[in-house]
Amino acid sequence: MWQEIYRLHLFGRDFPIYGYGLMLVIGFLVAVQLAKYLSRRKGIDPELFVNAGLLALIVGVIGSRLSHVLENLPDYTRSDLSFGQNFWNAINISSGGLTYYGGFLLAFPVLLLYAKVKKIPMRLGMDIIAPCLMVGLGFGRIGCFLNGCCYGAESNVAAVGAVEFPYRSIAYEDQWREGKIQPPPELIQTDGRHADLIPKQQLSGSDLILANEQHSLSVLPSQLYSTVTAWLIAATLVAYFSLGPASGRVFALMMMVEGLTRFLLEMLRVEPPVLGPLSLSMVLGLLLMIGGAILWAIFGRFGTETVANKNVAKARQNPTHHVHA
Repeated sequence: MWQEIYRLHLFGRDFPIYGYGLMLVIGFLVAVQLAKYLSRRKGIDPELFVNAGLLALIVGVIGSRLSHVLENLPDYTRSDLSFGQNFWNAINISSGGLTYYGGFLLAFPVLLLYAKVKKIPMRLGMDIIAPCLMVGLGFGRIGCFLNGCCYGAESNVAAVGAVEFPYRSIAYEDQWREGKIQPPPELIQTDGRHADLIPKQQLSGSDLILANEQHSLSVLPSQLYSTVTAWLIAATLVAYFSLGPASGRVFALMMMVEGLTRFLLEMLRVEPPVLGPLSLSMVLGLLLMIGGAILWAIFGRFGTETVANKNVAKARQNPTHHVHA
């Protein structure tokens, strides 16, 4: 866990660089470069996908955060906090908490509308975006690991890379509230109604040493499993894209494989059930698989799209044209 990568000292103030946010930015830049590369191969102006990437980033973060807040509403409606404090906690993404499916569900229709307005071949554009989503997801999961959120189930099996998160991490605090670990009383503060762990910034001397010695129970690094899985899916999609399949099938394949792997990885995470033994992400993973299978069958009937609009095909007319993200 490494929430703060660096602190910039500017204008007499310190500005923290968060690992979570840094990974989002790196993921966005890499995904945009991949989109530009794939769009050039199909003769589409890559600048259209730079703009699409910016739009997807903004809308995706909003949808991801909204989904996370709704899934964990009690954490953002605490009676011991004011409305302003709860609202700040809800919008403060530096603390982590972005749900991939929430971002996908909001960004997808927005990007379809963007493609329609810009006259980008719809199914071909979806195929170009598909591996880019997986690349971005992989970096985002590294950000989750650095932030300490989205951790896996408890495990002491060293072979699968079980890790321990430090004092005041999300895993540590969750396990404390569940009664699985007991911090020293010197590290707990209470207002009579609600108990909290004292922030490390407020500790000093022996109390700070005591806090540094604390750690969570061993948990699976499910975030890193997700990173490896997402990048393997991205590589598979790029390879399949190179074979020239029916337009739209690369995107459909992404939905099926991502839905399946997400369902399986959720078995290694700690998420509350919403439908029998299934968590919300498991349910959405199943729906994603079904939706992908339906699109696979439908898109196979239409063949391959071509670029007919001159503005969209600018890259084909001018192969030396480059756009820098």
